[in-house]
Amino acid sequence: MDNNNGIIPGFDNDKDDSLTISLRKAEGVPHGMFIYLSGYIDTYNSSFFQKQIQKVMDAGFINLIFNCSSLNYVSSTGIGSFTVFLKVVKPKGGDVILLEIQPKVYEVFQLLGFSQFFNIKSTADEAIAYFNNGGTDSGSSVFPLVISCLVCNKKLRATKSGRFRCSGCRSILAINEMGEVSLG
Repeated sequence: MDNNNGIIPGFDNDKDDSLTISLRKAEGVPHGMFIYLSGYIDTYNSSFFQKQIQKVMDAGFINLIFNCSSLNYVSSTGIGSFTVFLKVVKPKGGDVILLEIQPKVYEVFQLLGFSQFFNIKSTADEAIAYFNNGGTDSGSSVFPLVISCLVCNKKLRATKSGRFRCSGCRSILAINEMGEVSLG
């Protein structure tokens, strides 16, 4: 994936030792780009991250699929960067998908209450299917789902089954594939 400059001229002119960004056009997704992140995003490198992804959006790519499988850490500043991208592409008919997100990174999104704003998928095929279905999930899944915390009654949005931390009382909740909630 050393052809970033071939996709977006000048993309690789700037580097950061803590974050590597690789690009691949998302075949079959209009204005789609896979963005592979490796390393971490924090206060010190978030401006680099935002500047690089701005280059992607300036090149006309508004359906952004971030592969986070090699992303080890995201600070609240890094999450703010993802929020900026979402605010830029949504009015243009685009969207942001986070793919293969690590559990410890997902927990930061969950703790800060941002997991409800982002589309999180497990595979590239799910991401492509989402865009090919006009930005909606196909199938009979009950997700996304709004649940109430069993401890504090706070309303929470779950995008998939699994274990989550309530952003209100910090209790751990488990949600199964049917959308049933238990303490977990």
